[in-house]
Amino acid sequence: MPVRRLFTQRLIGPEEVPPSRSDFEVVGVFNPGAVKLGDDIVLLVRVAERLRERRAGYTSFPYWDDGELNFNWIPNEELEPLDPRLVRIRATGLVRLTFTSHLFVVRLTADGRAIKDRLDITFQPEHEYEEFGVEDPRMTCIDGRCYITYVAVSRHGPATALASTTDFRTFHRHGIIFCPENKDVVFFPAKLGQHYVALHRPVCGTPFTRPEMWLAYSEDLLHWGKHEPLCFPDTDWQSGRLGAGCPPVHVPEGWLVLYHGNRRPQCPGDVGAYTGGALLLAADNPAHVVRRSIEPLMEPELPFEINGFIPKVVFPTGIIEAGDEYLVYYGAADTCTAVVGFNRSELLAALR
Repeated sequence: MPVRRLFTQRLIGPEEVPPSRSDFEVVGVFNPGAVKLGDDIVLLVRVAERLRERRAGYTSFPYWDDGELNFNWIPNEELEPLDPRLVRIRATGLVRLTFTSHLFVVRLTADGRAIKDRLDITFQPEHEYEEFGVEDPRMTCIDGRCYITYVAVSRHGPATALASTTDFRTFHRHGIIFCPENKDVVFFPAKLGQHYVALHRPVCGTPFTRPEMWLAYSEDLLHWGKHEPLCFPDTDWQSGRLGAGCPPVHVPEGWLVLYHGNRRPQCPGDVGAYTGGALLLAADNPAHVVRRSIEPLMEPELPFEINGFIPKVVFPTGIIEAGDEYLVYYGAADTCTAVVGFNRSELLAALR
């Protein structure tokens, strides 16, 4: 059963963030990375936008070229709609997004429950491997620097890239660290022995397996190897997709990882409900699952989690420790960003 929520607060939505161009509209502000920076909590939020204009018989497709947002039109008879996010081009079999995304910096109040400043700072696509957008940042501070893993979407597929910052005003891009298709990459906040550790989610194009998370190890955060699957029993609520949500948190028993599961869609055009679960990994061997959530700990319940661009989605992506609480930042219905509070002891006690 879901863990008791101490509170839930919707933080920011499409109506509160300006688009990159006046002829575009924002359709979602969601899936934020979160870090504590001094006395502040900083979010890096995904902003999804599309062209406002509707043209009979055509669909518009935005893309970035040399740092500029552009778009083109394709006749609808050449397209096969898949779900609210994707269409397939009949002639090639390739898919395209009907929107694009960039990242936006937000600073919260000291308690983490409200917006303090919406900074006029964005992280926008710059390279060919980001031409269809940058998505779903996860953030971890290591040795005084904040490392940001994010999904870079392009004609080459969804890859995971790395950037870093110390002030959220300037960003250093480190390039692709996991090739397509690989998403939901989170870093452990400290070395285990001589290595940094990451969770990642490769997609098996040939369906030999259910969705899986994997571990990888690195000496420099850029070059990753020693890959191994993170094995635990499959359940219905994570039968469609599975991936890391928030970066791991160190607890006395090991490493707490909040992740997302997705129920396999049952009909064409359906995406399937997204829920939140948790794992407890061994402190010295993160490949060993000590305990886990048998049922979802977090499910779509509130109207803004059930209704939106993609219905029935809670997608945890950031976690902050605040006394005896965890503040979990998440995307709701691929439309808005929210925060939920959990009692730390209750959350850990729910794992079996």
